[in-house]
Amino acid sequence: MISVPVAFLDTLENGLWLFAAIFLRVSALISVMPAFGERSVPVRIKLVLSIMFALVIFPAVPGFEPPTSLTTLSRFALTETVIGLAFGMGLRLFILALQTAGAIAAQSTSLSQILGGAAVDPLPAMGYILVLAGLALAVMAGLHVRAAELLLLTYELFPAGRFPDGQILSSWGLAQTARAFSLAFTLAAPFVIASLVYNLALGAINRAMPQLMVAFVGAPVITFGGLALLLITAPVLLQVWLDALIGFSRNPMAAPG
Repeated sequence: MISVPVAFLDTLENGLWLFAAIFLRVSALISVMPAFGERSVPVRIKLVLSIMFALVIFPAVPGFEPPTSLTTLSRFALTETVIGLAFGMGLRLFILALQTAGAIAAQSTSLSQILGGAAVDPLPAMGYILVLAGLALAVMAGLHVRAAELLLLTYELFPAGRFPDGQILSSWGLAQTARAFSLAFTLAAPFVIASLVYNLALGAINRAMPQLMVAFVGAPVITFGGLALLLITAPVLLQVWLDALIGFSRNPMAAPG
């Protein structure tokens, strides 16, 4: 009969406990983060991704004492889940920014109904294009690496088992939501400006030539102009969005600029 050293069993037990604790935070973040946490991604794939991310950051996470009672264990599990969800929602807000920017741009250029139901979440055409392009760009730019870095950073900001202060967490969430809408309007600004110029020109033409059906003449112009503007500005807009996403992953607690 092979005898196993007690020290080895203790090390194995502590390692399994540490991995389980990391998995709680990682799986909560993965479940809502962009690309990997989309509703179109099967649950099994999300589970495998969570395990892989947990294995990646496992060696870099400092050890800690396991809870000694059921009450402490329940509080610990809730704490890790809340922290993971909070930072995952911080990343998810960048997708909300693209969706909102697309909705504003589509409403401004009369393109709000094309392909509206093609996505899992119904989106206007421009929102659908921007979200898909943004997800593809983020993955190509190393979203998985950024996510691993963010997960490691969360342990410096909120050590395992330490529940975040409610006031700090709510203020942080409000600031991130405000930044998401500010970013959305910034991305949609070219389309809003173009729509303003178009409507001013249409009003001037209508005053000069009341008998002309300017709406029928102007509708194709604004539609074509919106598509052309999307073609020209999309690379710049997506780069601005990606820079904001990378900046958040490097310093998620920084005040939005």
